[in-house]
Formats: sequence, structure tokens, C-alpha cells
Amino acid sequence: MSLQAVLNYLKKGKEYGYLQEQFKQFNYNLVYGVTGSQKSVLATLFMEMGGRPLLYLVESPVRGKEVFDDLCNLLPAQLVQFFPALDTIPFEVLAQSHETRRKRLEVLEGLLTGKVKVVVTTVEALSKRLLPPENLREAMIHLKTGQRIEPGALLNQLLAIGYQRVERVEDKGQFALRGGILDVYPPTLENPVRLEFFDDELESMRIFAVENQRSLRKVAEVVFFPAAEFFVGEMDKQAALRKIKREEEELLKKLERVGRKEAYGSFSEKIKQIEEFLLNEQYFPGHEQLLPYFTECAATLVDYFGEKPLVIFDEPSRQRESNQAREREIQETYHALLEKGKVLPGQAKNYLNWGEIWNIIMGSKLVFFSLLPKKPVEAETVNLIGISAKTTGVFMGKTRLLADELKELKRLKNAVVILVNSRERGERLRQGLGDSDVEAVYVEGDFEPQGGGIYITSGHLTSGFELTAWRLVVFTEHELYNQPKKRMPRRMFQEGKRIAVLEDLKTGDYVVHVNHGIGRYTGIEKLVVGESEKDYLVIKYQGEDKLYVPTDQVGLLQKYSYQEGQTPKLSRLGGNEWNKVKSRVKKSVQDLAQQLLMLYASREAQPGHAFPSDTPWQREFEDAFPYEETEDQLKSIEEVKRDMERDRAMDRLLCGDVGYGKTEVAIRAAFKAALDGRQTAVLVPTTVLAQQHYNTFRERFAGFPVTVDVLSRFRSPKEQKEIIKNLALGKIDVIIGTHRLLSKGITFHNLGLLIIDEEQRFGVWHKEKLKNIKKTVDVLTLTATPIPRTLQMSLAGVRDMSIIETPPEERYPVQTFVVEHSPQLVIEAIRRELGRGGQVYYVHNRVEDIEKTLLELQQLVPEARIGIAHGQMPEVQLENVMLDLIEGHLDVLLCTTIIESGLDIPNVNTLIIDDADKLGLAQLYQLRGRVGRSNRVAYAYLTYKKDKVLSEVAEKRLSAIREFTELGSGFKIAMRDMEIRGAGNILGAEQSGQIASVGFDLYCRLLEEAVRELKGEPIPEEKVVTIDIQVKAYIPQEYISDNGTKIDFYQRINAVKKKEEIRLLAEELRDRFGPHPEPLVNLLKIAAIKLVATASKIASIVQEKDLIRITMEDDHGLTGSQLMELARRYRRKVSFNASQGLDILINMQGVEQQQMLEFLDKIVMELSVLVKGDQSLL
Repeated sequence: MSLQAVLNYLKKGKEYGYLQEQFKQFNYNLVYGVTGSQKSVLATLFMEMGGRPLLYLVESPVRGKEVFDDLCNLLPAQLVQFFPALDTIPFEVLAQSHETRRKRLEVLEGLLTGKVKVVVTTVEALSKRLLPPENLREAMIHLKTGQRIEPGALLNQLLAIGYQRVERVEDKGQFALRGGILDVYPPTLENPVRLEFFDDELESMRIFAVENQRSLRKVAEVVFFPAAEFFVGEMDKQAALRKIKREEEELLKKLERVGRKEAYGSFSEKIKQIEEFLLNEQYFPGHEQLLPYFTECAATLVDYFGEKPLVIFDEPSRQRESNQAREREIQETYHALLEKGKVLPGQAKNYLNWGEIWNIIMGSKLVFFSLLPKKPVEAETVNLIGISAKTTGVFMGKTRLLADELKELKRLKNAVVILVNSRERGERLRQGLGDSDVEAVYVEGDFEPQGGGIYITSGHLTSGFELTAWRLVVFTEHELYNQPKKRMPRRMFQEGKRIAVLEDLKTGDYVVHVNHGIGRYTGIEKLVVGESEKDYLVIKYQGEDKLYVPTDQVGLLQKYSYQEGQTPKLSRLGGNEWNKVKSRVKKSVQDLAQQLLMLYASREAQPGHAFPSDTPWQREFEDAFPYEETEDQLKSIEEVKRDMERDRAMDRLLCGDVGYGKTEVAIRAAFKAALDGRQTAVLVPTTVLAQQHYNTFRERFAGFPVTVDVLSRFRSPKEQKEIIKNLALGKIDVIIGTHRLLSKGITFHNLGLLIIDEEQRFGVWHKEKLKNIKKTVDVLTLTATPIPRTLQMSLAGVRDMSIIETPPEERYPVQTFVVEHSPQLVIEAIRRELGRGGQVYYVHNRVEDIEKTLLELQQLVPEARIGIAHGQMPEVQLENVMLDLIEGHLDVLLCTTIIESGLDIPNVNTLIIDDADKLGLAQLYQLRGRVGRSNRVAYAYLTYKKDKVLSEVAEKRLSAIREFTELGSGFKIAMRDMEIRGAGNILGAEQSGQIASVGFDLYCRLLEEAVRELKGEPIPEEKVVTIDIQVKAYIPQEYISDNGTKIDFYQRINAVKKKEEIRLLAEELRDRFGPHPEPLVNLLKIAAIKLVATASKIASIVQEKDLIRITMEDDHGLTGSQLMELARRYRRKVSFNASQGLDILINMQGVEQQQMLEFLDKIVMELSVLVKGDQSLL
């Protein structure tokens, strides 16, 4: 660890000895004169001196993140955790995000097991009372292989400590029971665990992956930590209920006395919910607020440490002010809610006040960090220690300035350590410094800094510093490039399926049958025909017609996908209506493919400017990018540069959500163009977006000789005239503007690159004008609408596309609440955001009464500056409002869903949506994506009307959006909806109508076929071998109860192309659901027979009573002698009939089902060898 060298260097100085002496002599020390990462370095030294765990108290989560990052680099990262405050709101919450709760549980478990030694947290988080540690310790479930435990008893234990029962485990805190298999996902483990029982013996335990549900490895023992911070467990429910009832009587009398009927009703309802929770242990969001009724001796985070920790208190005076304000806010909210019957009187005891917090931490050894020598009023006996320290300068990527500074530091005999993100970057910096006559060395691992030496090494701290007395200077990427190079985060969730498939099929969903059209799926039915038993998917069509689709034809079905909320017309079964629809779409798709291919061919033939390869200057510019690029970003950058270096005009589409790093790709392309003396025009749909891009480009090009300007109505007529003149003279390298750039009178000196943001938002005339420009210059089009992978594949070879799907930086998950709308909620949410210097979106999606909502908000939060934005406003007025928001002149933007795309305002971090149940999932998802774009925790409140009974669809929709997990069905539906919008944007309005006619998947299939046909590529024909034999072959309901999962397996079994795939599927089924029942064994055996038959010129295998008829295709190639040899070897069993084609007849009289399949398999294998002379399938 390279930072260990810095710590070792500090320990050798005499100043360290003085620090150690003071630390040991006094219990309370105030270290002043320090800021930033200096504090983290000193905290690490103090922790080592004290030889005990560390609790580091910070003012805010943002500061906590900085300290946490520093300590993870100064100490072994697994020892360090951040403990977040619980984002509870004391309202009736329908659903709430779980990320914060999970993180807190991880920390508590780490402290109890001794895995965690350092906790960074806020005073707000510390103030929440917790269950005593022994309660959580006793509730931990320890299991070992071979142990005897009744699965039902274990299930009850899990329910009691906060786990939730589900059909399929996809999230922490869930469990699923299927026969003798129990899947559990503890909140503190990275992967879930699969327990397999034989009666009451725990036969095996396996870690498995969430995304494919497959086992990864066996484990001998495991510990399940509680899935909730507060659970009732063995505590006295009746005693708690008596306390609550006493309070209920007193409060109800009081409410009745003052005539608060509504509050009386609210409180009575709340008590009923609490009784339900206590009697049935039905956990609800916010249930931990009941803690004071169950224990008189509640604990705090400090009690979870194995021994008294060293407490470091960062800037105590500043924290006192912010915490006193927070306490006042809690008290005001609590009393207001008590009067409305929304909280219980005893809930006030959930939080410690400032004085109580001090009493707890004063029992530990304390170090205060402060910039000024100001003693906290609560600790007058504190010892003062002054540190001679400075912050370092910032060099903005200018190596020469850094070199001058290093020469001076070297002359003064300072040891200089420069922390960089990677060896490659360090070596480039070393070479750059060498060019400026500064000798630096790149070192890895342990090294000993010496006075006058300059060392470059891999490492990370939030900020650099100079410790003058030690003669030590540390520079980080913050000083070198003005921002730290952010590391690639570990993904917070596993990547799930982006495209919804039949696995997501629910009863009532619309489906498309390739041959019969659009119907409604009504479920799975098992039908018995003679000796045969099979599952069938039942599809309802127009009138009362039904189609029974056997599971071996499930490949002909697709889930109907179009935009959410749009209901398709059901097809009529039989007749020619569906074929006409399909023919019409096919013709339209062929025309589109023809246009695309012609356009692509003409562009390929059109000569263009070939830009030169990257220069060292380009590399230096790219190094100054303050984030680590994602793989998607790097791939997109490479694709764009490759296109630019070709001698034909580029036309590339770059897709990626707002904030995913598209702009950086465009900026690098513009820089490449500028280095070759070519101008870049950036065309955007709105003035506000032009201003945002201008700010981004100008900031990014700072320090490089690239001139950027913006042409929009925010510039005066005189300025616009000057810009147009400079553009023609070539004095501007990059010009950003709206459609004004396409006007007459705008000429370029040497235009080489056109970047278009959201082309679909421009009018017809503008698009025609763009079409002409595109013929001669390189064009990069940006879009924030996701493009489905199926469409990408369909357009392969006719449209150049780059896709960025990975978020480029770690952001806090948006804390999402689904909650009943109330004035108190609005007041608290807005004031909380304004209190931290942020801004708020308030979404009210009805223009007709938005002014009334404005008046209500002004009355609730009179101190807030509120603006209105909606689509019916004049464009100029709308742009002025948006600009006011960006520049911080507004606190709250009251708006319609107009904000759902194109805006990136990092300071807006609270979103309130009223009547959220009336919006679609994709809209909710995109709206929520407008917040959480900075390093702050963001909040989204999806509210519905008070006392309104939500429809089942609306409730599911709101519950689905709360979990930002790519495994959740809500995410998949939202993504699907947005992708179909994206398809419409790319293909145009007419094709959107065609997509609606046949569903998205069939449309993509037809488009891919049309493109292949026009390019002269073969379209692979799907050969289907009919197998109809009288055996029980299906997946029993008791084996897989979830129909979606069952359909998914039918689909996968039918799609196998090799025997190895069948073996893997059989293993997966055994792993996830237990031993195979007989009907499943038969189903897998038939799949294996079908696989060989498909490759062996077999047309069908049909059973007629005791006779199985194998019908061969006309070009089977079998000779008479081969057939005679087959009949001779299986005398009385095999014969053949060649009167009409060739039928091979197998006599199965008196043969059991299992033996029949074995024999059939053997015969089909032999036919395969005879037909192909190939044993690869054997």
C-alpha cells in the first residue's frame, strides 16, 4: 500500500513523538489548523497510537463519503464502513427504498463479528436509538451442513427477524421455499444461500447467483443476520401493546376534547396497523419507530463496538449549530404530527438529543479536529494541539506550472508524494515532468520518501496537503486536474435482463403468436390426451375463441410490447386478417430497409476528410478527464475516432442516459477536430441545453487553446453578430447553438464535425437542412433514449451505433418513498432540501390547475422561490424559467413531466410527484432519474391522494419503482417502454404505428429478415420436428409453482442446439428445484431426441396406439441395404413403409414409458449416424 510509505515517513519525524505524548497524556485533545485529507491521515495515526477501534463523526454524508474514501485507502478497506442515517419519514409510507437499511445492517453485523474496526458516520445517524446488541447477536441464525432443523421452524425464525417470503429470491432480506429447497438472501452477504433438506436434515448449502439462480460453490456453515434493525423476536408483545393502549386512550380523549375528528380516525387506524404487526409480525415501513415501547435500555451505535472506540469529532462547533437546527425541525414535525394523530407519543424517545450524544461520547477517548483553536463549550478541559499545515495549489492539468512548484519544493528539501490513479498515468506524468527538467521517480509498493525526493505512486486521497513541520507535501489528482479521478465503482446491483421475455408473462398480458396474431394469455393448463399429458399455454382471442399452444411451440409466442398503457386490438382466430396485417408491416419494413441500405451505401461512397491519428496533446487532454471512463465509454470513443480517421463522412448514433458520459465522447471528438484545424458545430434543441453544453465544453477546454462560443438568444444582437463574423473567419473552434446555427447567413470557415443532440426533437425543415450538411461532414448524433438490443442487431450493417449503458460514477441510490400526500410532508421535504442548499422539482402533471398548486406551495413554504414550467408556456418564457433554475435563482420548480428528459441539474436533489399513481412506470423512472446526479443523497416522494384506494395496477407500479434494481420487474417494464420510444425516435412515426400493429419483437424480427434479404444474406429457416408420443412430459406445478419461471424453462428447453445444453439445463433444474420428477425426466429426454431428429432428416415422430411412426424427409439419403440392416437387428420391433415417402415403424407393445423413450432415443441416434455419417451428436 503506497500510502503506508506516507504514514511511515510521518512516524519518523520528531513531531510524531510530540503528538503521541499529548494523545496519551490527555483524554480530550483538540487538533487545530487541519483540513481535508490531513484529518484522515492524522486519524489513522491516532487510531494506531490508541490501539482501539475508531468512530469518526462528520457533519454530513458528503463529508462522510470523503473521509470514508480516504480511510479505505489508508487502512485495509474491509475494516472501514460508513453508517448512514435512517431516512425515515413519520408518515404512512406504502413503500420505501431499502438501500440505507441494508447498509446499516452490514455495519452492525461487521461490528458484532469484529470484521469492522472503523465507522464513519454523522451525528444524525448516531442519534437514532437501536436494539441492544445482544438482541441482534441472539437472533443470528447459525447453520452447519448435516445439522438437524425442521424447515418450517427455520422459516418462522426468518419471518420473525424481518425476512420476507417471495416466489424467487432477487433481493436482500428475502427467502423462498420450494419443496425441500430453501433460498435465503441475508442482508450482510454478497450472494444468497441455497439450503437443501432431506426431511429435517440440512443436506447441503450452496452460494448461488441472483441473476441466473445457479449455484456457485458449496459452503459448510453460514450465519443469517436479521433483515431488520428492529424486530420483536422474543420480546414481550403484550407489555408493549399495554403501553401503546394507555397512550391511545389518553391521546384519543385529548383529540376528542379538542374536536379533531380526522386526527382521531388517523390515530385509530395507526393503532390497528400496529396491532396487526405485533400479532402477525407483518413488518411495515417505519416499524422501527416502535422501539421505545419494547425496551427501556435501548442502545446506540457506540454499544456495538467490541471495546470503547476512539471518537474523532470533526468540526464540533459547526456540527452543534446544524444539529440544533435539526432537533428543532424534528420537534416541530413531531408535535404537528401528534396533533394530526399520525404518530405515537412514545416515538419521541427514538432519538437522542445533543446533550445525550455528548454524554455517550465523553465516556471515550476523544480527538476534535478543527480549523480554528476553538474549544467546544461541552468540553472545556480539552487539550489544544496546533498542526502547521497548508493546502496545496491547483494546477488544472498544466504540467509546466506543477514543474515550477516542484522545483521550489525540492530546493526546500521537502519529500513530495504525487498520488495518481494508475501506473500508465504516473509514467506519462513522469515523462512530462522530465520534459520540464524535473526528475521524478515512479514507485510501487513500499518505498521510503527522502527530503528533496519526488515520488509518483498509485494511490488515492480526496485532497492533497502540506505538513510544513514534517517537510512533507502530498499532491492528488484533485490538485493536478482540479478534480479527483473517480474510480470505477463496483456495481451496486447485478446486471439483469434488459428486455422483458416470456419469463415476465403474467395472466392477462397480451401476447403475439407469429401465425395467429395478438391474443391475451390466460394461464397454463395441463391436458390429458390418451396416455399423453402435457402443459399448454392458453391464449384468448376475439370473441370467445381460445388457442391451446403446446409448450414445445412456445417459440412461436412473444410478449406483446408497445408503450405502457396502450391496449392492442385482439386478433380474430382463423380468417385472413392477421396475415394482411403482417404483410402490410413486412412491406413497410422492406421499404425502410431499402432506404437505410441506400443511405448507408451512398455515405460509404461519399469521400470525406480523414482526421489524423491521436497526438500526445489529445492524450494529455483525455488524461485531464476527472472520471475513470467506463468500458462502454472507451468503446464508444474508439468507434468515433476510428470513423473520423476514415476517408468517408461519419454518421454515428451515440445512445446513453443523461449523465452517462455521452458529452465527454463528443468533447473528445471536437478536440480531435480542433487539433486538425477543423471547426465543430454542436446543435441542440433548446436554448437552455445550449447554455448547459457551453458551460461544460468551456470548463473542459480550459487550459487548452480551443475557442468555444454559444449562439443563442441569451446573447445580445451585437454579440451574435460578432460570433457569426468570428465563425466565418475561423476564430471559433467549437460553436454551440440551437437551430439558429442552420439559418441563412451562418457560414463556417472549415466545418469538420457536426454534433447533434436529440435530433428527433427538431422540425421537418431542420431535418432536411441537416440531411444536406451530413453529406459533407462527420456527424455524431447523441440521444438519451435507450435503443433496444434487438433493434441494434436488426440494424447491424445499416446504421452505425455506439451504446453507453453503464453509469460512469458511483452515485448514492435515490431514496424513494411511496407515500400518501400531505401538506406536512411537502413542507418537510422542501425545507430539508433548501436547508442543505439544494433545489426541488415538484411535479404536478395537470396544466389546468397548476396555478392553484403554486398558491398552495407558496402558503406552505413562503420562504421558497418557486417557478412554473409546462409545455403550454411560450418557449422564451419556459427557457427563462429553466435558466433561473440552473443559475440558482429558484428554489422549487413546479412543473409537468416536461422535465423527464434532457435536463442535468446536479443541485436539484429532491423530487415530489403528486398523483404519481396516474403516471406510467417509464415516466416515473425517468422523472426519478432527474435527481441524484451529484454526490448528495437524493430523495423522491411519489405521492398519491389522501384516503384514495389505489388500483392494483397503480399500487404495483409505485411499489415496483421504489427498488432501483435491474432485476426488478418494474425496471424491466420501464426500460422496455423507454426502448420502444427510442425505436420510434430512430425509425420515425410511421414505423411506430407498424410496431404497434404486430408488437415490438415480431417487428424487429421482420426488420432483421428484410435487411438480410436485401444484403443477400441467407435467412436461416427454423426447422420444426413434430414429436407426439403418449408419455407424461411436462413440468409439474408442485415442482415449479411460478408460471413465469416455468414458461422460461419451456422456452429454454425448446431452444437448445446441443446435448451439452440439455445437460446444463438438467443440472440447473436439479440445483434450483431439487430431484427431477418423472414427467420432467421425460420432457428432457424428448428434447434430446428432438435435437438429434432435427439434424437427421426426420420430419416427424408420431405415436398411434402401440406404433411409433418416424417419417423421414424426402431427401433422407438412406439406402435399401441400410434399412434392411436396421430391420434385421431389431427384428419384430422395427419395420418400414416406403409406399409414400419413407416411414420407419417401431412396435412398442407392452413397453413402459421410460423404456419406450430409451429405445426411441437409440433408434433416432442410429438413424442420425446413417443419414449423416456423423457421431458429433452422440
